[in-house]
Amino acid sequence: MKSGESYPHHVVIIGGGFGGLYAAKSLGCAPVKVTLVDKRNFHLFQPLLYQVATGNVAAEEIAASLRATLSPYKNVHVLLDEVLDIDADERKVILSDGELSYDTLIVATGVTPHYFGHDEWSQAAVGLKTVEDAQEMRRRILFAFEAAERETDPERRRAWMTFVVIGAGSAGVELSGALGELAHETLQNDFRSIDPAEAEVLLVEAADRILPAYPPQLSAKAEAALARLGVTVWTRARVTDITGDTISVSRGDRFDRIEAHTMLWTAGIRASPMANVLARRTDANLDRLQRVIVEPDLSITRYPDIFVIGDLASFSHQRDELLPALAPVAIQQGQYVARLIRARLAGRSLPGFSYFDKGNVAVIGRNTAVVQLGRFKSEGFIAWLLWVVIHIYYLVGFDQKMLVMFRWVWNYFTRRRGARLITQC
Repeated sequence: MKSGESYPHHVVIIGGGFGGLYAAKSLGCAPVKVTLVDKRNFHLFQPLLYQVATGNVAAEEIAASLRATLSPYKNVHVLLDEVLDIDADERKVILSDGELSYDTLIVATGVTPHYFGHDEWSQAAVGLKTVEDAQEMRRRILFAFEAAERETDPERRRAWMTFVVIGAGSAGVELSGALGELAHETLQNDFRSIDPAEAEVLLVEAADRILPAYPPQLSAKAEAALARLGVTVWTRARVTDITGDTISVSRGDRFDRIEAHTMLWTAGIRASPMANVLARRTDANLDRLQRVIVEPDLSITRYPDIFVIGDLASFSHQRDELLPALAPVAIQQGQYVARLIRARLAGRSLPGFSYFDKGNVAVIGRNTAVVQLGRFKSEGFIAWLLWVVIHIYYLVGFDQKMLVMFRWVWNYFTRRRGARLITQC
């Protein structure tokens, strides 16, 4: 399609994450005008945010310009703006400084950290969903070692060198494993008054095992790998309070109060505020995490021209449990909606969305990961290699792939991390 060509059908996409970006790319060169709106000008590879938080990669290495990524598709326009409201009956999207009319709307605004009714905890226990979150985590982690180096009181030094990760899904396991590596390997020769290996990394999980989405045997192997990195795992443990630098944890009949200056939250998610906008404007139903309950074709009930995809969508039509909040789910949903729009314009229909589960993989540390690909289950070096290949493959942009691959190769052979700046967010 030529750059100045007009199109009879306008598709507006809200959100440039995995779902929105892949929907836009899949509609590239289609006989439609596509406008992608995001309040950030980049696509962020969230699965590697924990590596930004622990200094393994720099933020710019896992972020790709939306304009550059979509520039080959002349029918796709990118707007840097924030969506404030939606007029579903008039088919309009209300922006901070204007409005857009649409024929089809795709909402892919993702999720935010969920503190289960204790939003005040977010000040002490930073979440991990944005670049700023990861940079703040990195600042707190690195500053903790610097403060411990200067502290002469043993108790206060112990508090500085105690790191509590709340939530043992993939993000929590990967983050705590990276913290263990940071303390036991990367920082070993950097300080004179402290031994970084004496740092205590505590992983707290409310379920009866870590990585509850994985088979039990892989969870057990992941826990053993974390133990080798000096990570202590508490399961069946619930955070009951966070006050200042004290976290209270209930474990059955036992109650623990831990003094820690660095608390990191990976325990839960809830829908972005756009879910409430959709509920108010379309009477869409929301699930317990405030995500939008969608039809089999990912549309909203009574609004076949509005689709909700990615982490914001609550989809339970394929199996008993909801689809997980994972990048492959969002990617496949974005591609599906693009195919469905093309089919509708051609007067055809498509069956409902069906997710092809490619499996799960989580890295625990150097040369160690756990992977489940269908019936294939593995842990150790082979699983780690698969994790590397998968994450390089899904990075958006050739530059990002090369930068991250070079960084990982350098870190692997030198055992150093180059992105260890302490910055103010």
